[in-house]
Amino acid sequence: MTSSAEQMRSYKGPALFSFGFRPFFLGGSLVAAIIPLVMALAFGGVIDLNPAGGLIAWHGHEMIYGFIGAIAAGFILTAVPNWTGRLPLMGTPLALLAGLWIAGRIAMFFSSALGGMMTGLIDGAFLFVLDMFLWREVLAGKNWRNAPICILIFLLAMGNAVWHVEMTTGVGGFFGLHFGIVVMALLLALIGGRVTPSFTRNWLVKSGREPINAPFAMLDKLSLGALALGAGLWLFRPDYPFTGVALLVAGALHFARLMRWRGWRCIAEPLVLILHIGYFWLALSLVLLGASVLLPALLPSTAALHGLTAGAMGVMILAVMTRATLGHTGRALGADAPTIAIYALVNLGAAARVAAQFMPLPYTTMIAVSSVIWSSAFLLFAVVYGRYLLTPRGA
Repeated sequence: MTSSAEQMRSYKGPALFSFGFRPFFLGGSLVAAIIPLVMALAFGGVIDLNPAGGLIAWHGHEMIYGFIGAIAAGFILTAVPNWTGRLPLMGTPLALLAGLWIAGRIAMFFSSALGGMMTGLIDGAFLFVLDMFLWREVLAGKNWRNAPICILIFLLAMGNAVWHVEMTTGVGGFFGLHFGIVVMALLLALIGGRVTPSFTRNWLVKSGREPINAPFAMLDKLSLGALALGAGLWLFRPDYPFTGVALLVAGALHFARLMRWRGWRCIAEPLVLILHIGYFWLALSLVLLGASVLLPALLPSTAALHGLTAGAMGVMILAVMTRATLGHTGRALGADAPTIAIYALVNLGAAARVAAQFMPLPYTTMIAVSSVIWSSAFLLFAVVYGRYLLTPRGA
């Protein structure tokens, strides 16, 4: 009987569809690099783009459900074989799933012409199909530990559906978008809370240092529970004082969780250190979001929210993408100069976006500058790592 490893080695199709991270990391990074440029051209009247719901709604949807949804798919599809011991999605099935994601991006771009219902059906199909595949693998492999990931992807798919209903009916505001942000924050805390201490421990052992001792414990459970509570309250009662307090407590717990992993001990390896920086952004953004609820006159909610999206999600996504791409394409796990530049750009862009309303320059100028810097990190990833994603392992 042919083993899963032998089946993977016998794959002769395009390298792009040999593993889940390849098409979705490349496609997601290109979306993150292009959308701000499209927004600038549309606002400047250079191109005529009038998506359903308006440019701001389209931008928010494509960054959460388009860009980050693709990266989540790439990471989870790559992790599934390790979770279950089963063959990864590859070849034609993977190409069809990637095609479904691309169809969603095209439908969103032409949503005004297609209409709300057709756009929602095309774009919404990707996350539901992805979740059905994940449930099949988890159930077949009896890997109950990762059932929460499947539940969160289902919730993400439902949030996307809610967004499309809002845009089609004109009822509601940004609930669907905010729901997606909350789900992504929970995914980041759940997955980041696994890979950060694990990779830190592995690097310390490999470099001959004493490993950290930070098993999943009560603090981790409290941190995740506090995040779920604070984020849930923010979703339904964003102006409620207790919401601000809950978010501050969640932020403090995640800072304490981060300290257990002792990230300062791996300052010599940027590929590991960046995971800690990404998680730092998560804890910081929760504190900022809580402060924006309690002190809205001093800290605008948009600044705090971009700490979570551009900061925590943007940094952690590039941390995971660079490491996973290097490891799964047979390259040395180390950060070269372009990789360090990618990390610097995404952090600088996120910091500039959070600070935009407090700078002496015009707000619109700061938004443009921060967007260009942040998107440049993903463009550089697509250029530098694209050749790894498009070529066979070790080529």
